[in-house]
Amino acid sequence: MRSTIFPATPALCRTCCVPFELRLVDRDSNAQKSPEYLALNPTGRIPVLVDDGQALFETAAISMYLADRHPQAALAPTLDSPVRGQYYKWMFLLSNAVQTEFRAWFYAHEYVADPAFVDSVKQATAGRLGQTFAMIGRHLETNRWLLGDQFSAADLYLFMLVRWGRAMPSPPRLIPSLADHARRVSSRPAVRAAMEHEGIAEPYV
Repeated sequence: MRSTIFPATPALCRTCCVPFELRLVDRDSNAQKSPEYLALNPTGRIPVLVDDGQALFETAAISMYLADRHPQAALAPTLDSPVRGQYYKWMFLLSNAVQTEFRAWFYAHEYVADPAFVDSVKQATAGRLGQTFAMIGRHLETNRWLLGDQFSAADLYLFMLVRWGRAMPSPPRLIPSLADHARRVSSRPAVRAAMEHEGIAEPYV
């Protein structure tokens, strides 16, 4: 099996045992709106995974699919695990209540008919994100990972979203438990390798 992932920037993998190909989607040239890309993802958004001829989009869906497709990586609880439901809960919360809100933050102009209200949209969105991150932070005050003692794809997803918030008026890293969680995730060799491949230097969040 060989997968093709269409991320925002090119990278190579030296740590993964599963072969895959990364292809750049050049947003500067609006490549995500090209007919070729839209044939894979009609939403015109990034990323897309093509696996065995099947195109998948939506970050959470791709993450959950890959975790189940490669159980040897132990990035998802088994189907009979008592925390499998918790895994679903966190993945969907991160997708629906955090990543979706970030779209309103980064692209506030798409949510208003009158540009005069863009700042109002951003302010309201920042407030909702702050509340959600605070709730997640409270959970992590007594849990090493989102699933307690078990690391999962949900922790990688949260790490990405905390990074996205680094330029917000009140970055999520200011919540101590989220900062500690980000440090634990970023200390993992595969995460550091991914950051290196993307040309991302510390501090990550």
